[in-house]
Amino acid sequence: MTENIEGVKQVKGTMPKAIRMAKKMDDDFGQGVAGFYKAIWKDREEGLSMKNKHLMVFAIACSKNNTNSAKKILVKLKNHGATRTEVLDAMMMAAWAGGIQNFTDISSDVLPEMEQIGF
Repeated sequence: MTENIEGVKQVKGTMPKAIRMAKKMDDDFGQGVAGFYKAIWKDREEGLSMKNKHLMVFAIACSKNNTNSAKKILVKLKNHGATRTEVLDAMMMAAWAGGIQNFTDISSDVLPEMEQIGF
């Protein structure tokens, strides 16, 4: 594996499926997608903290009714020190952005998961 792809593992902690699939299609394409991931998740001085980035993607996952992604992000939020109130605020923002039906659908899966993780 080359530099961008290895860098994503260090920044993100896991290899995103998009990079694996892009690399299967074409190595240069895989490198490009990996570079995009590295740029997004890079810890920059005066930039968003990792906790805030994860809160944002959590809200987006909830607003799009992507339960599997939201549950995975909950673990990352816990690891980055997010509070229960911050996670609930993100869920409320998701309800605002994605509609109350998405909130109703996803909250029945996400709220019990929060309890299991310890939020």
